[in-house]
Amino acid sequence: MLRRLYDWTMRLAARPRAAYALGAVSFAESSFFPIPPDALLIPMVIAKRSQAWLLALICTVTSVLGALLGYFIGAVLFEEIARPILAFYGYADEFSDFAVTYNEWGVWIVLIAGGLTPFPFKVVTIASGATALNPVVFLLSAIVARAVRFYVVVGLLYWFGPPIRDFIEKRLAVVFSLALAALVGGFVAVRLFV
Repeated sequence: MLRRLYDWTMRLAARPRAAYALGAVSFAESSFFPIPPDALLIPMVIAKRSQAWLLALICTVTSVLGALLGYFIGAVLFEEIARPILAFYGYADEFSDFAVTYNEWGVWIVLIAGGLTPFPFKVVTIASGATALNPVVFLLSAIVARAVRFYVVVGLLYWFGPPIRDFIEKRLAVVFSLALAALVGGFVAVRLFV
């Protein structure tokens, strides 16, 4: 099953309009969609290494635009949209305490959670709007965080791509299990420490 899913993703990544799908997923992931753009970005860079830097740019720009939508959701539509999203991720009850801490550490939260952790970026963008983090500070932090996030992934794939592709294809089940464990571990760590 994993092999078929991997092969399907690689075929999708090689299609001419795959960049549009990547942009849409990257945009949506920053405000409401649960699947990170890495699910498309990684196979796309592996399939079309010559377009690696363009793909990182697409992810960065569309992710920041999606982050603005997430900020808007938090600022204007908190009760209608943001509270159910936060409840889905298990943060609705702790939001009041979180808002106070967030206002003190907002820039660092956006930079670290948005760029260096598997923590859902949509929670960060919605929380930024809901706690009225300075919009300019938010935007600049989001640009830096997402650029670091995507350019590091793309850079590693660009420079070490062929061996990584071989490794992934030979050990697909192990790679999938490790990625899933890292994602779940990220949620657990954030739940315990935030």
